[in-house]
Amino acid sequence: MEKNLYKSILRVAVILFSLTLLFSLFYQIPQEPKVLTLSELATKIEAGEVKSLEVAGEEITIVLADGGDEYTSQKEGGVGAVETLTSFGISAEDLKNVDIKIVDQSGFLFVMGVLLPTLLPILIFVLIFWFIFRQAKGGVNQAFTFGRANIHLFTNFKEKITFKDVAGLKEAKQELLEIVSFLKEPKKYLSIGAKIPRGVLLMGPPGTGKTLLARAVAGEAGVPFFHLSASEFVEMFVGVGASRTRDAFNTAKKAAPSILFIDEIDAVGRERGTGLGGGHDEREQTLNQILVEMDGFDRDSKVIVLAATNRPDVLDQALLRPGRFDRRVYLDLPDIREREAILKIHSQKIPLDKDVDFKKIATRTPGFSGADLANLINEAAILAVQEGKKSVGLQNIYDSVEKVTLGPARKSRLVSDKERKITAYHEAGHALVSAGLKHSDPVHKISIVSRGSAGGYTLNLPTEDRHLKTKSQFLADLAVAMGGYVAEGIQFKDISTGASSDLKEASRLARMLVTKFGMSEKLGPVSFDRSDDHVFLGRDMIAGKGYSEEVASKIDNEVELFINNAFKTAKKIVSSNPKALKAIADTLLKQEVLEQDQFEKLIKKFGLKQISA
Repeated sequence: MEKNLYKSILRVAVILFSLTLLFSLFYQIPQEPKVLTLSELATKIEAGEVKSLEVAGEEITIVLADGGDEYTSQKEGGVGAVETLTSFGISAEDLKNVDIKIVDQSGFLFVMGVLLPTLLPILIFVLIFWFIFRQAKGGVNQAFTFGRANIHLFTNFKEKITFKDVAGLKEAKQELLEIVSFLKEPKKYLSIGAKIPRGVLLMGPPGTGKTLLARAVAGEAGVPFFHLSASEFVEMFVGVGASRTRDAFNTAKKAAPSILFIDEIDAVGRERGTGLGGGHDEREQTLNQILVEMDGFDRDSKVIVLAATNRPDVLDQALLRPGRFDRRVYLDLPDIREREAILKIHSQKIPLDKDVDFKKIATRTPGFSGADLANLINEAAILAVQEGKKSVGLQNIYDSVEKVTLGPARKSRLVSDKERKITAYHEAGHALVSAGLKHSDPVHKISIVSRGSAGGYTLNLPTEDRHLKTKSQFLADLAVAMGGYVAEGIQFKDISTGASSDLKEASRLARMLVTKFGMSEKLGPVSFDRSDDHVFLGRDMIAGKGYSEEVASKIDNEVELFINNAFKTAKKIVSSNPKALKAIADTLLKQEVLEQDQFEKLIKKFGLKQISA
C-alpha cells in the first residue's frame, strides 16, 4: 500500500512539473501600459492628442490620435468620467473630438477577477490530495477484501446456450436436466422423500464440453447460477483460499436454491499427503473448507455444486464420497454420429459448398473432441478465405484436418530429389503393408508433402468407431508401423532417420501389449503397468515398479519378439510386391498425394485389395 502511495505522489509531481514547463514555454509577460495623471490627460485632450477614451469602472484606457502606446488613468470612484474631466477645465467643445466608451463591468466577472487568482491554487492542491488519498483508500479496501471470492453471477452470456446447442452427451445432459428440474420443482421430489444432490462432478478429456455443459445448465436453470475458477481460491498467503471458499458458498447460500460452478476443481482438490516435501498448506486448507461447506455440520444448504475436471485421478477421495459429489458424469470423446452433429452445429453460420458431407468428415476425425471439431471448422473457413473463396468446400475441411493433426503444409521447404524418393518409398511401404493385412485400418490418404516435423504421412482410419481393440488389430498396427522402415531397407539397402518416430511408436505399442493388456503368451494375462497409480512423483519413487529384474528382462524379450515378428510380417508383404511398391512410390513422386479411391485403383492392378475387419 505504501508503495502505491509513493507511486501516486511521484505521478502527481511529474504531472505538475510537466504543466509548469509547458506554460513557461508559451507564457509571455504582458507589457504594463503607461499611466497618465488626470491633469496630464486634460492637457492632452485640450491639445487634441487623444483619439478615444474607454471607461471601465474607475479605470480609463486612453488611445492617442497618433496611434502610439496605450495609456491608463484612474478617476475618482462614484464620479463620472466627463464630470471629472470638466472639473479639470475641459469644455464640451474639447470632448466632441474624443470618442468616449463606457464599459459596464458585470458583478460576476468582477468577483471572479478578484477571487479566481486566490481560489485556483487552493482547488488544484485539494484535487491533488484527493487523488492521493483515493489511491491510498483503494489499497486499504483491497486489503480488507483480500479474502473475498471473485465469484460471478450468470446474467446471460452474449450467446445464451441451452442443451439444444450441445450435440451428443445424451446421458450427461439427462443427469443435469434432473438437477435443473429439481431446482425448478423441488416439491415434486421432496414429496416422495428424494433429497437434493450435493454435487455433480463433470469428468472427461480436455475439449469434451464440460464447461459448455455448465453454460447450458446456466441457460436452462431458473435459479441463480454462480461460477468461478478453482485457481482463484489459491493465494500465496495461507488461509486466504479457505476465506474465499467461505465467501463463495455464503454468497450462493444467500441466493439459495442456487448452483455454484467451480471450473478445474483439481487446482485445489488434489489428494492430500502425497508428493515430495510434504503437503501444500494453502491448497489443503482450501480443500478442507470445500469439504466442510459441501457436507459438514450444516446440512440445510440448498446449494448444488457443479464442478469440472479432466484429472479425476488426482482428486482427494473425501471429495468424491457420497454426500459431497453424489453424481459423477463422465464425458467421453464423441462417436461418429456425435461428431457429425457437432460439425453441423459449429458450421451453422458458415457458408458451405454443396459437396460438403459431414459424415465423410466425421469418418476422418476419430478421436477428435468437440473443441477440436470447432477449431477444425474455423481453420477450414480461414483456408477458404486465403484461397479467395466465399464458401467452404470439402477439400478445405480435409486440409484443415491435416493442418490440425500434423501442422501446416511446408511446401516452401527445399527437399532434394533423393530425400523425396526416400520419403515416397517410405510412405508406400506403410500403405502397402496396410493393404496386405486383414486387420489393419484402410488407407485414406498418402502424402509426401511435409507437414510439421513429418516429411510425409499415411493416413489410416477405421471404418467405424471402436471401443475395444483385439490383439490381431494391434499386431497389424505394429506391422504397418514397420512398413516404412522395411521399404527403405529393401529399396535403398540403407536406413534413414525418417523411420525414428515409427520405431518409437511401435516400441511403445509393443510394451503396452506386454505390460498393460496381458497379450504376451510367455508372461500371460498379467498387468505390469502401474502408470495409472503413479500420479505423484513421491509415490512413484517409494512404490517402485512392482516387479523383479528377472520379470523386467522377460518383458524386454517379449517386446523385442513383438517388434521382430512385425518386422518379418512387413518384410514378407513388401518383398512379395515390389512392382506395387514402385508404382505407389512413382505416383507419389509425380503428384505428391494419393487419395483412397486412387490408391485402391492402383493396387487393384497388382491383385491387392484393402480389407478391414
